[in-house]
Amino acid sequence: MRTHSKLLLAIGATALLGGCASIPAPVPRAGEFAVVGRVAVRYGKEAASGRVAWRHSDAADDLVISTPLGQGIAEITRREGVYTLVAADRQSFSASDPERLTEQVLGYALPLDGLPAWLRGRAQPGVPAESRYDGQRLAELRQQGWTIEYLAYEDDGRLPRRLRLTRGVLDIRLAIEEWQVEPR
Repeated sequence: MRTHSKLLLAIGATALLGGCASIPAPVPRAGEFAVVGRVAVRYGKEAASGRVAWRHSDAADDLVISTPLGQGIAEITRREGVYTLVAADRQSFSASDPERLTEQVLGYALPLDGLPAWLRGRAQPGVPAESRYDGQRLAELRQQGWTIEYLAYEDDGRLPRRLRLTRGVLDIRLAIEEWQVEPR
């Protein structure tokens, strides 16, 4: 797989997806969320951007990755502990370890286990972490070799709107346009 194609797959694999996507119904239950947004990835000298839509629950994940113009790039699903990545050419790859899967397919590991917590401005439970706060808001989190910077929050201050994740030469920027979380 060409480096540029791998980078585009990484865009979606890291999180959020979907060209003209809107968040699928129904409204999430406790612990669930859905997001739609934009993502930009830089891996060394290579760079790409795209759109992402992601529905997450404790039991499953559904991610759709597309180009900025809405053309499908990849789908990532998780069911019963197995992650499956289906590329635009419909080639399918599966593994129980998402970091191993993305490393095999993309050439480097992506933080799919930690990302659900990080997106919500939390450390991944049960894993050592270092945090830095700006007042009451989490400004930076370091966990599993990743640095997560929280660049902007929703107007109510509850959920992150813009994040930057870095590890080595991999730099991922997420801009969440739409959040759907469990009712309060």
